[in-house]
Amino acid sequence: MTAPAVEARELTKIFRTYRKKPGLWGAVRGLVQREYTEMRAVDGVSFQVAPGEFVGFLGPNGAGKTTVLKMLSGLVQPTSGDAGVLGFRPWDRRDAMKRQFALLMGQKNALWWDLPARESLELSRVIYGIDRKRFNAVVEELTTLLDVADKMDVMVRELSLGERMKMELTVALLHSPKVLFLDEPTIGLDVTSQKRVRDFLKRHSRESGVTTLLTSHYMGDIEELCQRVIIIDHGKLFFDGPLAAIVDRFSAHKLLRLTFSKDTEGRFEELGEVLERSPLGVKVRVPRVKVADVCRDALASWPVVDLSVEDVSVEEVIRRLFAQAQE
Repeated sequence: MTAPAVEARELTKIFRTYRKKPGLWGAVRGLVQREYTEMRAVDGVSFQVAPGEFVGFLGPNGAGKTTVLKMLSGLVQPTSGDAGVLGFRPWDRRDAMKRQFALLMGQKNALWWDLPARESLELSRVIYGIDRKRFNAVVEELTTLLDVADKMDVMVRELSLGERMKMELTVALLHSPKVLFLDEPTIGLDVTSQKRVRDFLKRHSRESGVTTLLTSHYMGDIEELCQRVIIIDHGKLFFDGPLAAIVDRFSAHKLLRLTFSKDTEGRFEELGEVLERSPLGVKVRVPRVKVADVCRDALASWPVVDLSVEDVSVEEVIRRLFAQAQE
């Protein structure tokens, strides 16, 4: 049996923060006796990711996603539990592991702000000891695919957000990591740039076999790139399985679209929850178990020329899941 590329075993992280009493007396008292508040950011999370797998890592803000990625990257040591990345314990920070993984955080800079992107890439080449010929070939390929080859000599601070993120991705992949942690890699990008980055990641994953763990609030990223998702909420593992199983398991409704041959009036509320309505059409949310009956009644009652049944979007299902969990 092949060993997992990434493994978390009951990972738990508790942060302690000092709680200061108000006023001067509170400050003086804090010098002698401090009170702390504990916040359990991650609570007993366990999962495995096989070599070459592309997994979505989801959760609402504050769920603990970034903390888990930081522990798996060795930036944060857990309060308890254990983990393995390519056979290494991350917080031991072995050079052999550092050379085989990369962490890209959409809200953190890996590039030098006051240098051209080319010089930041050159610095990474020296740090990782990459051969010059191979370095040139990899940089040319990545920057061409990401459409930023003409921005190599522009100061990083003068790049647009989309251009900077593409350069950050180039730096992360420069040393051909076997494991890639992506934390919101498309945050703030326009639709065109998001699509280009997704297409690149899909192609790179297929050709290189890199193991990837992706967090994103854009469900388009998850739907297009990931077949499996791991969901955490309030630091606890909530779901781990195929993306399609989320809809099957947690969506009790389907969307029914009806198009009419002429202006039509009717009590469409009898079909289900009306989401959209116009003289020539209607869109309703229908319980899964009633779809066949509703379709039959609609065809018998109105001049329907087109009918379609769709699954509720993954984004809608996830949103409802988080709302249920909070309740």
